[in-house]
Amino acid sequence: MGKIRKADWQATVSRAVGILVLLAGVLLATSLCVASTSADHSVPSIFDAHSTPAESIRHLSHFVLGVTGLIFLIVFSLLSYAVVKFRSRRAEAEREPAQVFGSTQIELAWTVIPVLIVAVLFAATARVIHAIQDAPNPPTAVQVTVIGHQFWWEFRYPGLGIVTANELHVPVSDSANPTPTFLKLLSADTDHSFWLPQLAGKTDLIPNHPNETWLDPHETGLFLGQCAQYCGTQHAKMLLRVYVDSPEDFKAWVYEQQQPGKQDEKEAAGRLVFERTACLNCHAINGTNGTGRFGPDLTHLMSRRTIAAGAAENTPENLRLWIQNPDAIKTGSLMPGMKLTDAELDELVSYLETLR
Repeated sequence: MGKIRKADWQATVSRAVGILVLLAGVLLATSLCVASTSADHSVPSIFDAHSTPAESIRHLSHFVLGVTGLIFLIVFSLLSYAVVKFRSRRAEAEREPAQVFGSTQIELAWTVIPVLIVAVLFAATARVIHAIQDAPNPPTAVQVTVIGHQFWWEFRYPGLGIVTANELHVPVSDSANPTPTFLKLLSADTDHSFWLPQLAGKTDLIPNHPNETWLDPHETGLFLGQCAQYCGTQHAKMLLRVYVDSPEDFKAWVYEQQQPGKQDEKEAAGRLVFERTACLNCHAINGTNGTGRFGPDLTHLMSRRTIAAGAAENTPENLRLWIQNPDAIKTGSLMPGMKLTDAELDELVSYLETLR
């Protein structure tokens, strides 16, 4: 009898330890979900929303997590009770537990309750989807066309005459002066997905199928995102940076971007390298004969803080390496190595450094 009780006790302790480990995992996952991110938004999180669409998604996420968490606790508690209360005992090995057949109450419970839960979650989700997808587009909104390429982002402001890449600038919006930014999403090649966790939900960019999303940021700063749909070798480095500017800073940025490209005569040799090589087949620079669309517009290249879609800081050293050997920064990128001499490379980099 003592051996039987000892075996039962060991089994109970083993189950209790398993339950505690599972609970610890749940608590850890919950703490990671609700943990606050750094002040500079360097760790994107849907739970750190700074835009109207993102706040709607955050509230919905909290609601869904609350409902599913409650379901988990109820089911887990009942399961734990059943495991402990009705655990196998040698003394009762030959005894059959009570059997229940054809219980209308139980069958109604496990049918009606799940249907009601699904209906509530469906209604809450549909309300948020409607609020985001059918939001009014006011006259004060900034219009931007986003084009996904392998593996970079092209941003066009049709009403402002601006073309840039990888770094999106939008004005901050508030209730007194609402200035949302509406994005038309296109793809130049394959499927991509535009995702800014702190500003908006995921929206796919599908060839020949325009999609739309919008931002309504309430705080200035830098917000990070990236392509969320596998699109090829360098999908992971198809990064996205959004600068939410004050109204004054946004106007200043627009004014600078609308200026023609600076053509410093001291760097004429570097400009000649650009115009006589394959660079102009893919890239455009206002004031030159380069009008390519396969690569980013370089008219104001040095106004951006990164190159290669956020893969490297925009420094002369990185720019030189990117031109000379793109695979050293972004393996599998579609930009070819230019095979320039050291003298040509120096001249070209010096010229590109003047494009602000």
